[in-house]
Amino acid sequence: MEEAKRPVSVRPVRTKRDLMQFIKFPFRLYKDDPYWVPPLIFERKAFFNPKKNPFYRHAEVELFLAERSGEVVGTISAHINYTHNEFHNEQVGFFGFFEVVEDYEVAKALLDTACEWVARRGMKAIRGPMNFSTNEECGLLVDGFDSPPVIFMTYNPRYYQGFLERYGMVKAMDLWAYKMDIESVGRDMSGLPPKLKRVVDTALARGGFTVRKANIKDFENELARLKVIYNAAWQKNWGFVPMSEEEIDHLARGIKPWVDPDLIFVAEVDGKPVGVSVTLPDMNQVLLHLNGRLFPFGWLKFLWYRRKVHICRLFAMGIVEGYRGLGIDAVLYYMTGKAAIPKGYTMAEMSWILENNAMMNRIIRFLGGKVYKTYRIYEKALAA
Repeated sequence: MEEAKRPVSVRPVRTKRDLMQFIKFPFRLYKDDPYWVPPLIFERKAFFNPKKNPFYRHAEVELFLAERSGEVVGTISAHINYTHNEFHNEQVGFFGFFEVVEDYEVAKALLDTACEWVARRGMKAIRGPMNFSTNEECGLLVDGFDSPPVIFMTYNPRYYQGFLERYGMVKAMDLWAYKMDIESVGRDMSGLPPKLKRVVDTALARGGFTVRKANIKDFENELARLKVIYNAAWQKNWGFVPMSEEEIDHLARGIKPWVDPDLIFVAEVDGKPVGVSVTLPDMNQVLLHLNGRLFPFGWLKFLWYRRKVHICRLFAMGIVEGYRGLGIDAVLYYMTGKAAIPKGYTMAEMSWILENNAMMNRIIRFLGGKVYKTYRIYEKALAA
């Protein structure tokens, strides 16, 4: 019997061995792909540990393995994010961590399993990929396959799009990643559009707010200030899910090792935080060389390649409603560029931006950013 004709079985992850198979399957799937970035295995193990990841406190999660002849040929998660459903008044389930060999029958078996799992729990639709929510990695890459993803962005083979659409998935939302050549701006920022410089100068002259670098040495107190901004600034965005204090603490601990303190800025009015800009070095440029492990020799590679990082990602930018239109966003962009260029960063990715976020898209294009990658969230209605 031909390999492709052998039956596919899908089963839930139940043991530590199963979990390691789930985590390591992409390493085999992408072994010849120069653009896939291997995650750190110890970090993935912690991510899927309900005792360590606070997402599990308000969600129900199941991980699945697809097998053929005893060999893993695909993975998927099915989950219900009760915080999302309560906030948006929806009955929707999600799928994520969708990885599969180039065989539609395997993909169908995985998607069938995820759909059936969420439908049994009363969900009316399924949406994804979400790993696990918009607060983590999400979206299927559908355009821009000619370079590796930057930190905390996804990557996948081209054929995934065809598999999802053949299955009946339709677009729910596109997420755009912009590329900007910041080196061309110049150390003196003279390459900025003159109109932007006027906006920045006017905003600073008018006053009413201050912008400062975050104080990483005062990490806990700075984090408390940023918590106030996060849920207030993003709450009207499509797909937004409020983060609990525990989740924000967990996220902050996760990104702290990658932080460049010179690239995080806080805007304040009378000492009250009203805006934040977080830009991260693209540590995927380092992870590309570690094959998922820091030990025993990964640390040496880490230290070596970290010095060569020249890309940064504008990870988060938010202004609390009521303080928009004052030029705070322009000043945050300006100060980030002014700090990044002398440090050797030559390219910035601004991501991800909702396709329907007219204000952000307009500003980034005004700065000279160009969409170079598109990530898509899919959805499918489920039978009653």
